[in-house]
Amino acid sequence: MILEGVEEEEKWLAEGIAGIQHNAFYMHRALDANNLREALKYSSQMLSELRTSKLSPHKYYELYMRVFDELRKLEMFFKDESRHGVPIVDLYELVQHAGNVLPRLYLLCTVGSVYLKTKEAPAKDVLKDLVEMCRGVQHPVRGLFLRSYLAQLSRDKLPDISSEYTEDEDTFMDAVDFVLQNFTEMNKLWVRVQHQGPGRVREKREKERSELRDLVGKNLHVLSQIEGVDLEIYKDTVLPRVLEQVVNCKDELAQYYLMDCIIQVFPDEYHLQTLKTLLGAFPQLQSTVDIKTVLSQLMDRLSNYAASSPDVLPEFLQVEAFTKLSNAIGKVVEAQVDMPILGAITLYVSLLTFTLRVHPDRLDYVDQVLGECVKKLSGKAELEDSRAKKQIIALLSAPLEKYNNVVTTLTLSNYPRVMDHLDNETNKVMAMLIVQSIMKNNTCISTADKVEVLFELIKGLIKDSDGATLDKLDEEDFKEEQNSVARLIHMLYNDDSEEMLKIICAVRKHIMTGGPKRLPFTVPPLIFCALRLIRKLQGQDGVVGEEVTASPKKIFQILNQTLEALSAVSSPELALRLYLECAQVWHTC
Repeated sequence: MILEGVEEEEKWLAEGIAGIQHNAFYMHRALDANNLREALKYSSQMLSELRTSKLSPHKYYELYMRVFDELRKLEMFFKDESRHGVPIVDLYELVQHAGNVLPRLYLLCTVGSVYLKTKEAPAKDVLKDLVEMCRGVQHPVRGLFLRSYLAQLSRDKLPDISSEYTEDEDTFMDAVDFVLQNFTEMNKLWVRVQHQGPGRVREKREKERSELRDLVGKNLHVLSQIEGVDLEIYKDTVLPRVLEQVVNCKDELAQYYLMDCIIQVFPDEYHLQTLKTLLGAFPQLQSTVDIKTVLSQLMDRLSNYAASSPDVLPEFLQVEAFTKLSNAIGKVVEAQVDMPILGAITLYVSLLTFTLRVHPDRLDYVDQVLGECVKKLSGKAELEDSRAKKQIIALLSAPLEKYNNVVTTLTLSNYPRVMDHLDNETNKVMAMLIVQSIMKNNTCISTADKVEVLFELIKGLIKDSDGATLDKLDEEDFKEEQNSVARLIHMLYNDDSEEMLKIICAVRKHIMTGGPKRLPFTVPPLIFCALRLIRKLQGQDGVVGEEVTASPKKIFQILNQTLEALSAVSSPELALRLYLECAQVWHTC
């Protein structure tokens, strides 16, 4: 049945193209003979082929483009009064006597384009007449293409500020009104396309509608190019009227596309200054609209705008952009209770990216975003969506990349709370990224408190998680992980002996839970850090009393306990070599 339908449609399209070619041939002959009456007759018959209701929008577009090419030639004929001998005003009246409304309006738009060019009448009057007359075609597909034709012909003849068609400094508002009215009518027709044809082909019709979206969106592009549309006009007139149409159409496809179109075609500065109005439209959209993608794109654009010049950053503070965006996302996540976790995390990644670019010094903002993410993750079963896991890694990696200093990240109270929601494998991936950041930036962790926080973050590398077994680990990956932990231990240092001993004790507490396969990697660097501290204490003036916490005796006691544990886990040779290293230092005390 589907194949038969396709074949029938191809047949109807072929018949329509043949009809266009036939009438275009005789129209050309009439044009060559400067015969206006015959030219109008055959052009009207040619345009009648567009009255068909048998074609899908995609096939109808093919037919329309054939006619469009022919109408350009007819327009050139209308421009030359010496050929047809009829004043443009009379010609504008004459074409309105065509028998059928669709050919009549195509001819009227074609002559209207020439009429605008001659400037024999105010541009606003001609444009208003044309946009109103096009109401005569209410068939969704036919009306949509007719108005697209009108938009195409008029876009270079709008009475803009520096346009040759302007009459005074406020005339550009006539251009704005014309484009907005045409946009509104086109969107209504576009939305109604979905109701054409039987319900069983609805999915196919929606696909065809999607292919036609640019016809509507071009109006917004034209609006953005009107010179007179400054921030005030955009704020007071353009945006409210466009959003009114977007909200009122109550159509998922139209709302998603048009919101995205608004964000893409108008300047970033305008979005920043109208953020409250723009964000206020999101809760009014249909619940099925993919709001997260549109919001993410808005934040990405604003982030890039902020990064483009430091001069614009005060504007972001002035309009409280972070607060507005954070509140808007909170409402969206709360309203869409069925939103997949991927969608919510994607929004938080975009908000965090925005925050780090615009307010890098506001760690409270960063922590607030992470806290909102924790709320969304709380109560959820273990993440199974691999894309959501990647987004969480992106979320947690962003502060590392921005600050290039893990110490700054360690001050974020919600950072470890987000990591607690990761599964074992993802937790280890994130832990490795943290360690690699420390090594890359040569970051020194200098307090025991920060070491505690750090080792809690990377606990996936330090010890087995509940239910996990090392048997399943790839041997090479395991060695790489443990060598990274070993190198990390050498990055923990403080000149103060007391604090350094606290660091050693904190590290020992964590690594001793690592099990027999990890200890041979992690104990040696801890031993050498402790011996380095002993040598430092030996070099200090005066005798270090045993009542002092950081004493060689106390440190040797810790080392002895550590090496006993190592020798008990099938690493006696390594333990012996480390005992000898300790003995050598002991003899120098």
